Amino acid sequence: MALLETRGLTAAYGDFQALFGVDITVGAGETIAIIGANGAGKTTLMRSISGVLANATESILYRDEPIGALPAPDILARGIAMVPEGRKLFPSLTVEENLLIGNYGRKVVGPWTLESIFALFPILKERRSNPATALSGGQQQMVAIGRALMSNPEVLLCDEISLGLAPVVVRDIYAAFPRIRETGASIVIVEQDIAQALNVADRVYCMMEGRVTLTGRSTDLSRDDIHKAYFGTEHHELA
Repeated sequence: MALLETRGLTAAYGDFQALFGVDITVGAGETIAIIGANGAGKTTLMRSISGVLANATESILYRDEPIGALPAPDILARGIAMVPEGRKLFPSLTVEENLLIGNYGRKVVGPWTLESIFALFPILKERRSNPATALSGGQQQMVAIGRALMSNPEVLLCDEISLGLAPVVVRDIYAAFPRIRETGASIVIVEQDIAQALNVADRVYCMMEGRVTLTGRSTDLSRDDIHKAYFGTEHHELA
């Protein structure tokens, strides 16, 4: 049974339609990657799932419950947390205060506490009293991930976490994902770095112009499959 799924999901910004009938499924404990070029609809999909954008009630299901029309705080309370594109840290707060805000909307007992976040990203413990936005871009991304984990989510949504970061920094951040997976959380990663996405995901969805153009297990997708899905028009599905 899917933990999270979208069914014929559409989304628009005024007269501009960004998503056209998107169907994805996320199983318990599964990591999926959403890949695609700029403007493919990846961030709109994440904003829809997280409740930032309101959608038709039945278009998004979580544990078989329709949640498409719920606002973001209700989505978080149910166990879906997002690491937003651009990090969106609170500049007036310290690293520790930004992390603590993460469990404000969902206080549940789970593996993620301030100390376990510091164990995952030790540099944050050293910088805990610094203003969060005074950190390097990679360290700020660690704060954003830690803040989302503080709600002990069942589903972690990660939107473009490697954007603008040096490859060595990206590797350090992605090195934390096996530990996150060990807790049993499902992870949805939106990523332009295809190699990174294929490396961590069980399954991949490729999007183009608001539609899913390719689905399959990451181990089954060839470079040619992905190229066609980015730039072609056919929908391919690999078992």
